[in-house]
Amino acid sequence: MEYRRLGEDEFRDLESRILYEDNHILVFNKRPGEIVQADKTGDECLAETLKAFIAQRDDKPGKVYVGIPHRLDRPVSGITILAKTSKALSRLSEMFRSGNIHKTYWALCCNAPEVKSAELDDWLVRNEKMNKSFIARGGEKVNGAKLAKLIYTHIGDTERYSLIEVQLLTGRHHQIRCQLAGIGCVIKGDLKYGAPRSNPDGGICLHSHEIKFIHPVRKEEMDIIAPPPASWKIGNIHLSACGQSDSAT
Repeated sequence: MEYRRLGEDEFRDLESRILYEDNHILVFNKRPGEIVQADKTGDECLAETLKAFIAQRDDKPGKVYVGIPHRLDRPVSGITILAKTSKALSRLSEMFRSGNIHKTYWALCCNAPEVKSAELDDWLVRNEKMNKSFIARGGEKVNGAKLAKLIYTHIGDTERYSLIEVQLLTGRHHQIRCQLAGIGCVIKGDLKYGAPRSNPDGGICLHSHEIKFIHPVRKEEMDIIAPPPASWKIGNIHLSACGQSDSAT
């Protein structure tokens, strides 16, 4: 099996964004705009890029296995877990399905919420043609509505934006984007949900910041954090609300 040869800059960039790796899993800090799995655009997906990276780094002549147990939307950045063995893939997939992987997101929003911290429980309806979710004002009575739950905390503010931490309790289509927009906290760059302008990189300021899970093979507790993109420029926000004493970088 032959994979494309990576240039030195691309190779080093990919290497620098690996947050954790062993024989079974690889945890990667995805940039906005990168796709985890192949789609109709035909653009090279992250899984294929990392196969080429591993083959080149390890001088591996045969086929490289990279399985995808979950996905991040293309405009979203942050932690992506990939499986390097079929055993790890099946176990991770089941862990995601059963809710045994705990994810925390950061969102840089155009406005601060009225309440500093709260749980949001909404019934969401997905419009397939628009690729967008809506809060069903009629609740569960609306056909196809699914319950979406999250907990948010307002961490702090920059001169123009507010940083909000989100703990997902369910995994619905565009859940964070839709529910935060529902309380007036549209995510920076998210035109689909009401942001006034796009980001230069075409992404949105939603970042998978931390993930906690039991290693699918080693059975060890894992707690991995990914720094947000430098373009967020949130170095002046004090993160004491997250149990950290230092500023974001």
